[in-house]
Amino acid sequence: MANNRQFYINGQWLNPVVANDFDVINPSNEEVCATISLGSQADTDAAVAAAKAAFPAWAAVPHAEKLSLLKKLLEEYNKRADDMAHAISLEMGAPIDLAKTSQVGAGSWHINNFITAFESFKFDRMLGDHAPNDRILMEPIGVCAMITPWNWPMNQVTLKCVPAIAVGCTMVLKPSEIAPLSSIVFTEIMDAVGFPDGVYNMVNGDGVGVGTQLSVHPDVDMVSFTGSTRAGTLITKAAADTVKRVSLELGGKGANIIFADADENAVKRGVLHCMQNSGQSCNAPSRMMVERSAYDAALKTAAEVANSVKLGPADKEGRHIGPVVSQLQYNKIQDLIKIGIDEGARLIAGGLGRPDGFNRGYFVRPTVFADVTNDMEIARQEIFGPVLSIIAFDTEEDALEMANDTVYGLTNYVQTQDHAKAKRCTRALRSGMVEINGTSRGAGAPFGGYKQSGSGREGGVWGIEDFLEVKSVSGWKE
Repeated sequence: MANNRQFYINGQWLNPVVANDFDVINPSNEEVCATISLGSQADTDAAVAAAKAAFPAWAAVPHAEKLSLLKKLLEEYNKRADDMAHAISLEMGAPIDLAKTSQVGAGSWHINNFITAFESFKFDRMLGDHAPNDRILMEPIGVCAMITPWNWPMNQVTLKCVPAIAVGCTMVLKPSEIAPLSSIVFTEIMDAVGFPDGVYNMVNGDGVGVGTQLSVHPDVDMVSFTGSTRAGTLITKAAADTVKRVSLELGGKGANIIFADADENAVKRGVLHCMQNSGQSCNAPSRMMVERSAYDAALKTAAEVANSVKLGPADKEGRHIGPVVSQLQYNKIQDLIKIGIDEGARLIAGGLGRPDGFNRGYFVRPTVFADVTNDMEIARQEIFGPVLSIIAFDTEEDALEMANDTVYGLTNYVQTQDHAKAKRCTRALRSGMVEINGTSRGAGAPFGGYKQSGSGREGGVWGIEDFLEVKSVSGWKE
């Protein structure tokens, strides 16, 4: 890519003010696959200044014109789908088939869903029949800093940038420095669409540098961050002095409650979901809770399914999982697998070290622990790898108590053919999302969590509202 070492500021590709090279590592072979630059305070200031200058004019652009540009964005994104898939596969290790379908597809899905939501979104509303001369005006918050992760790059970039642009915000995107190549492609797409200069800006950098600079910047009105709870806490503290809005999509430790009357594919579905994307999803069902009478059969199935999961390099076609993203992540996962063994959990699949046949690349063996208790470290920490903990329960109340006994509250899962029980459990679970019997949530459904899984919601009308201020007006006359 010609733009690897450059930033996109005020409609132009620019060299960094101070050269600061950073190597991007291909996790399949541990070799350097690209070199980018990390930004400095001067680069951050230039990008924020461009976004601030562009805001008044962009906020005033008519709805129809913005909608037309969003539709052109979807068209350009789809044209570059192969380029995007190869960038994602190279930078973070998603197998190429998964990259082409789920990873790239997440971006086009969200762009299309935001177009649908934006078409009918009402920015001016009457307060109510009791106050015909009161109006509620929904207005763009201003300059937004978008700080995105490496695990689902286009899922998160589109969830943030598209609704913000739609409502009239301007922005600076800081993608993960570990997986920046897909955001460079996205920036080329944005440039091709022809948004006005300064509306969209992109500066590469790390969290300590550009991430912090954006979080404390007095001319940034909002930070939208996806990543670890630890980093989200730091961003919230950094943003506090300027009292800017902070929207966070953070970690998870999802419980998958499987009752004895669950359908025959519930366990298999749960294992495969946990292992998808090499376990690198905040909404992974990583705690499988199984009713005692079905527990032994579930262990047998879970071990068989985990042992059948194939691994391979990201550029290889086929249905397999790839490596985890980095040496740091690999080491963290290995440490937690060792902790699980030391805690007394029973290893029934996978374990320590690379899979057979792999002597390089950050490949982790699909791992399943049985006889886990909810107080063990592996049941409490977000491992972010292909590691599943299975816990037995006796009653519905026990299952719900364990499911909620976590600092997280992103996604939980319920498997039962008793619809009344499914609804009871759903209402009792303290999480932003619940999926019943493997049914995916629909287009435009909000994504976000309770507790230390974050604040705010992404997707659909909720994602649009996240970037808006509410102005209450009296004495309005037509």
